[in-house]
Amino acid sequence: MTERSLSQWLQELEARHPTEIELGLDRVTAVAQQLGLLPFPASVITVAGTNGKGSVAAVCEAGLVAAGTRVGVYTSPHFLAFNERIRIDGLPVPDGMITDAFASIDAARANVSLTYFEMATLAALVVFARVGVEMAVLEVGLGGRLDAVNIVDPTVAVITRIDLDHQDWLGDTRELIGAEKAGILRSNSPAVIADREPPDSLLRPGAASQYLVIGRDWQSETSGAGHKLQLQAAGEALPLMLDGPASLYAENVGAALQALLLAGVDITAAPVLASVSALQVTGRLQHVAHEEVDVVMDVAHNPAAVHKLHEHLISNPCEGRTIALFNAMSDKDLHGMIRACGEGFDAWFLADLPGVARAARASDLAAIVHESGGHMISVSKNVRQAWRRVFTLLQTGDRLVVFGSFFTVAAALACLQKDRAKQARHHTA
Repeated sequence: MTERSLSQWLQELEARHPTEIELGLDRVTAVAQQLGLLPFPASVITVAGTNGKGSVAAVCEAGLVAAGTRVGVYTSPHFLAFNERIRIDGLPVPDGMITDAFASIDAARANVSLTYFEMATLAALVVFARVGVEMAVLEVGLGGRLDAVNIVDPTVAVITRIDLDHQDWLGDTRELIGAEKAGILRSNSPAVIADREPPDSLLRPGAASQYLVIGRDWQSETSGAGHKLQLQAAGEALPLMLDGPASLYAENVGAALQALLLAGVDITAAPVLASVSALQVTGRLQHVAHEEVDVVMDVAHNPAAVHKLHEHLISNPCEGRTIALFNAMSDKDLHGMIRACGEGFDAWFLADLPGVARAARASDLAAIVHESGGHMISVSKNVRQAWRRVFTLLQTGDRLVVFGSFFTVAAALACLQKDRAKQARHHTA
């Protein structure tokens, strides 16, 4: 039998299980036990929350790599290649390691049907176990209590800010959503909470061995010299200063560093602090200079995240115009997201996402933008067309903000990559 390529495996997984999301742990736990993955043979930091999970995971990864710890990181979704989801020491693993893991899972699952995400989660755990990571950082995909990642008991749990998102699955209040996120907690493991007003459901007595809550047990605040963190190390205050790109998402950095402290990592080591401070997380308030324009890419896909993006843009004004390139999923609070932008954009470029069934139609988004007082609205059949159109309009000193769905940012990153490759060929010709 011919071995399947990674792309063939992924196509099969997408077609095999009829439901994209099917919460519940029974099926995936049974297969994980068959594979000998439970209990997991390494320390684990599990990250849940509404916004900021990817940043926390990336900071943990950067700190652990700099500390010389063999680390495996599992995140989702990916931008340009599936391999981004499964990383060893900061690098995506090769196709062969993933396809070997898929083959092992397929043999172990017998007649158990697994979703795409469940297969991906098990593949990450198989890879991490086979290479012998000392620490695994696992990002929850949806919620927490019934997410496939939750089959593994964390050494330390991190829960970022709780906001309204995925209400159809998690509930329509912060209390209900908080209860789902709190499902990752274990009574014998500490929890780092990066929500300044955590819902009561997140802080149930005895659910974690201790709670370290931002604003109460550890601090994050802007100062004249940069961004100041005060973490807790064995009951003592540990002050740190952040500068560089990491200061843009300092609260998530603080949560990650507090988790590393609890996991026994010396975060005061110069290589660790330098690596974390210089970290630019892809698609999270990411600034890229392109054709004398500041391109900002952010996977803000709910009103709370868009509001934070809006505040960042106001705090960092540009010389010229600020223009949006946007799309999100149709089941999101599109009106709330667009309202959160205020009058921050001089023009809107709205792009369809062909092939993404859940994506909002650009024409529908245009109507919402118009109702919200937006003007200079352009509708495109895909992100590539919108990208070409917007760069015919942009001038030196302008700013382009690409935000919304991961699919939107991923398509824009692909456009940026193609443009730079074209420019490189031109310069070498």
